[in-house]
Amino acid sequence: MADLPHPLAAFIVGEIRRARGAAGMTQEAFGRGAGFSASHVSAVEGETRALTMDFIKGADRAFKNGGLFERMVGKLGAPSWFLPWLDAERTATQLRSFQPNLVPGLLQTEAYGRAVIRCNETLSEDEVEKRLAHRIDRQAILTKTNAPQFVTVIAESVLRRASADFQDTMAGQIKQLTTLAERPNISVHVLPDEVSMHVGLTGPFSLARLPDHKWVAEMENQLGGVVVDRDDDVDTLVSRWEMVRSEALPRRQSLVLMKEVETSWT
Repeated sequence: MADLPHPLAAFIVGEIRRARGAAGMTQEAFGRGAGFSASHVSAVEGETRALTMDFIKGADRAFKNGGLFERMVGKLGAPSWFLPWLDAERTATQLRSFQPNLVPGLLQTEAYGRAVIRCNETLSEDEVEKRLAHRIDRQAILTKTNAPQFVTVIAESVLRRASADFQDTMAGQIKQLTTLAERPNISVHVLPDEVSMHVGLTGPFSLARLPDHKWVAEMENQLGGVVVDRDDDVDTLVSRWEMVRSEALPRRQSLVLMKEVETSWT
């Protein structure tokens, strides 16, 4: 399985090491229970080898703790399927995102993000706030030194989806979009409603270009999502990105449209 991103990995490694010590287990004994060699355990604990979900599940087996560490990953970070994407997002030199239904998470305001997360009625208010805080924390990658180039295409219908009680939230969201879109590393393009048929109708997806120039992709669905790194599949998504981007308005025209929508509610 894929590696976990730091600093979550460092925290989990520390907790596994402490649990092993408290149980009086050597690295060799722990490795036998977890299904790894003593040298592998030593490398993970010394942070010279990446921590993976396979190792975490092995630790749970060794300690017979009912899946404690796997649950910690889900609670403290994100669903396990999403972790490889977070790592790609953190190290990417370029990011691309097509969103036909929502404003991308990296550009959401707190009010908009909270409203989106609350659509999952199974979440408690505390869980909503934890997920929101994690989403907002991710946004720091766009303003850090050597921030990636982020280009997104958003359907016009996303900007206009606002009932009377949601217009203030949406107006604030569009204002943030126009502010962020003025940054040199961020481009927001609007796909006009008049483009009724396009390849992006099959769903949203994101792309990340890593420092080794390889692209990886992420696609979400109702049951979670998937991170894609198979070359043929990634090539298909890169091609579809280019097709969707070609249908969208240029950067300046997109800014004008967004400001017009915002003004219509204020």
